[in-house]
Amino acid sequence: MEWQTLDRTPPLPPLYWRAALKRKITGETLPDAGLRCHIRLNPTEVAAYRQVCGFADSSVLPGTYPHILAFGLQMQLLTDKQFPFPLLGLIHLSNRIRIHRPLGGVSNVLISVYAHNLRPHAKGATFDIVTTVEDSLGLLWEADSRMLCRAVKLEGDTPEEHLSVTDNVSELARWKAPADIGRRYARVSGDYNPIHLSALTARLFGFPQAIAHGLWNTARTLAALHEHLPAANVEIDVEFKKPVRLPSEVVLLTTAAGSSGELQLKGAGDIQHMLGKWRPIA
Repeated sequence: MEWQTLDRTPPLPPLYWRAALKRKITGETLPDAGLRCHIRLNPTEVAAYRQVCGFADSSVLPGTYPHILAFGLQMQLLTDKQFPFPLLGLIHLSNRIRIHRPLGGVSNVLISVYAHNLRPHAKGATFDIVTTVEDSLGLLWEADSRMLCRAVKLEGDTPEEHLSVTDNVSELARWKAPADIGRRYARVSGDYNPIHLSALTARLFGFPQAIAHGLWNTARTLAALHEHLPAANVEIDVEFKKPVRLPSEVVLLTTAAGSSGELQLKGAGDIQHMLGKWRPIA
């Protein structure tokens, strides 16, 4: 793996312009290169994120917040000329977060991102975006985001992997996903994907309504699960199912609190939006 170390987080507007211009597949292999950057946390930005995602004030960083720190690096990676797939149209299938140590007292960290594990899929091809966070003591947090590119076809056949969860869950919380939550989340995350911003911009990409960001659904779920989840040594897997159309109401169902558990996020008509599990890191 070749690493490029940046001296600051990349500005997003040029990356969005680059993403808008690239519409064609330019290859079938992922670059063997990653990006790194030292980032200092901004308490005001963290507080704004907490408010949008429903996290209570705390000295411990929300378990999903490192994704926000890494977003600029991820965008630069996915819009680089060496990256073979266009960013627009990628579908976020699942996410796995590992919190190795408590996220308290975090201020200055090293963020690293790279892509790997390109595999054929029944609907195209998938790959993982790997994000890691290190502090002065070593690895603190990491995540794998599985992405689907529909437009590419690879040789071979790989069975689809799905989370298996039981129905031994009961309602823990419910909340409304308001019509403007995509725009509010975009302001704290930098993720201005048009499918999340308004019905008008979502229709340009085949959606009848705007849909909530998958990582907002994840963050809002972790905020509701705060008292149920361990603060560290925990792996949280979620699989995104049907999108949450805006506006709507969702229900979070979970097993009892403990070191391991399961969750389901459902909407009207028992529609499944997200499945998940948490357990100690193996």
